[in-house]
Amino acid sequence: MSDERRKSPKFERGLATRREVLGDDYVEQSLRQADDFSWPLQQLITEYGWDEIWNRPGLDRRSRSLLNLGVLAALNRPYELKVHIRGAINNGLSRDEIKEAFLQVGAYCGLPAALDSFRAAREVFKEMDSG
Repeated sequence: MSDERRKSPKFERGLATRREVLGDDYVEQSLRQADDFSWPLQQLITEYGWDEIWNRPGLDRRSRSLLNLGVLAALNRPYELKVHIRGAINNGLSRDEIKEAFLQVGAYCGLPAALDSFRAAREVFKEMDSG
């Protein structure tokens, strides 16, 4: 993978935001694992998702994190949900606020979605508390 692919201003802005929300270790692992086949997806995620969307002025990062938790829980995306639970904590959400968000998910998306979301959160909190 060429370093030239990482040089665009959009990529660099998105990468900075991605690191601030998700942490350096997670982002570096994602980039290291990218190959010629998957690199375009990393570029899209970083430039579009993390620069064009996350850096828009209309919502703060805390609000975007709360939205992500609800959407990812509703879509049943447990891997990404765990990543964004950590990001939500990094963006200032409390565990109680995350709990309330997942209770709301239960009311609107069904109790199985809430159960899986609580399970994911407990795993993330356990990892965070032990390390």
